[in-house]
Order: sequence, then C-alpha cells, then structure tokens
Amino acid sequence: MKNAERLFSHRIGRVLTALTAMFLWGSAFPMIKWGYDSLQIASGDTGQQILFAGYRFFLAALMILVVFHLLNRRPRFQRETLLSLVWIGLFQTFLQYALFYIGLAYSTGIQGSVLAGTTSFFQILFARWMVPDEPITWRKILGLVIGFGGVVMVNLRQESMEFSLGWGALLLLVAMMSSAFGNLLARKGAARMDVAYLTGYQMLFGSLGLMLTGISLVGWHPFSFNPESGAILFYLAFLSAAGFVLWNNVMKYNPVGKVSMFLFAIPVFGVMLSSLILGETLHRFVLIGLALVAAGIWIVNREPGN
Repeated sequence: MKNAERLFSHRIGRVLTALTAMFLWGSAFPMIKWGYDSLQIASGDTGQQILFAGYRFFLAALMILVVFHLLNRRPRFQRETLLSLVWIGLFQTFLQYALFYIGLAYSTGIQGSVLAGTTSFFQILFARWMVPDEPITWRKILGLVIGFGGVVMVNLRQESMEFSLGWGALLLLVAMMSSAFGNLLARKGAARMDVAYLTGYQMLFGSLGLMLTGISLVGWHPFSFNPESGAILFYLAFLSAAGFVLWNNVMKYNPVGKVSMFLFAIPVFGVMLSSLILGETLHRFVLIGLALVAAGIWIVNREPGN
C-alpha cells in the first residue's frame, strides 16, 4: 500500500500513470467506431451497441479479478461493500457507457473525443458539493466558460457556421456527467477499498446491467465475431481494465484539482488517433474547439501562482 502511494502521489509517477490512462481512453473512440464497422453495427442498433459495451466491460472486469488472484490478493467479495460498488458501477460503467456507446454511434470519433474533455469540467462542478476542499473560484468559472466554448466550436457546421448540438453529442455530454460523478464516487470508495477490488467489482456489476439491457433488446449473441472484431473487443477490454485501475489509483492518492487537468489529454489523444485510424478530417472548428477545451481544463485545474 505504501509503495502504491509513493508511486501514484510522486510527481513523475502521477504524470506517467495519468497520461497512460488518458492515452488508453483516448484510443477507445476510434476503436469503438472501428468495432462498429467490423461487426456491422449501425447507428440505430441501440441494443447491439449496449451489448457490445457489456461484453467489453464484463471481459475487463474478469481481467482485473484474474490478475488480482494471480497476485495472491484474494478478490473475495465483501458484502459490506455491495451498495457502494453498485452505485459506482451504475454511474462509472452502466450509465456512462450505455449513453456513450449510443452517442458515439451518432457522432464522429473526433467529435466524441473533444466532448470527452468535458468530464473534467463536470468533475470540478460536482466536487464543489462532494469534496469540501474543492471550492469554485472565478478562475475555475473562466476555465469552464472557455472549455464549453470549445464544445460549441466542435458542434458548429463548417458550411453555415450554425450551432447544432445533435442527439449523439447530447448523449455524450450526459455520459461525461455520469463519468465525472462516478469518478468522485470511486474516489470516496477507494478510501475504504483496494482500488483493483473496487474497479473490478464495480465494472462487473455495471457490465451485467449493460449485458442484461442489451440481451433484452437483441438476444444473447447477435454478432458474428471474426479475428479483427475479436481483437478489437479484447483491446477495448484491456484498455478499460488498465485505464480504470491506473486512474482510480491516481484519484485516490491526489487532490481532485491536481489530477483532473490530465483529462485534457483524452481529447488530444482521441482526436489524433481518430484522424490516424479512421481517416477523419481535422477541420478548423475541431482544432479551435480542441484548443479551447484543453485550455479550459488547464485553467480550472491550474494551481494558484503557476
């Protein structure tokens, strides 16, 4: 436990682990879109999208619990943690990713990547009520305004300059609200539970909710997996397992304001990888919006005097 605290609270360890988690999460946007294409999941196939998410997080939970067991850390379930794990799983896995997978089906990987940056803003807002030592300041308000200005830019139509917050973008924003709230619940839960235990079981409960919802809509196995789609699913599960364990540890051992700034890297990595993997166009509104979101995240998380 002391070794983990030294690693995740040390400046270099905090930066490296946080950025690794951000890279993994940023890569999720193009990989999910690629998975949709490989499995022929259309934008209106809501049940298949939710079930695909359920498969991913169920596999990720198993990865965490198996590694937990191999390290001789006995991931035996503790009944007194049930309520906390269900609440965290509800927001950090079930609601976030049900909305996220549906919203991303109606959006580009680049648009989803930039909107994911709003998690940091919502986390700062929610922390005002959930974390006593995280007050709202004028600096944070300025950062929030600039950051949400970036959201507006990303949703401007390039031809007409009209703002259009589509169905997909709206769902992605609500998903990020759920993510922010779930992150803070996980931070509180990590004070009483081992982070790998918390992450594995909350993900297990959330994934069961996703799978049951998807199964009720489209049945057990509507997909025809091939080596490509299977590899994509495995990678998505891995990045979830590794990303959440790393991030929940970073959240556990550091103040919210000190680490939330790293969330700006999710849209940066996501935009870059969506452009490289999916061949999506980086038009000027996306670049301006990305810069505003990153600037907003930096401002709201900058320590006074820096």
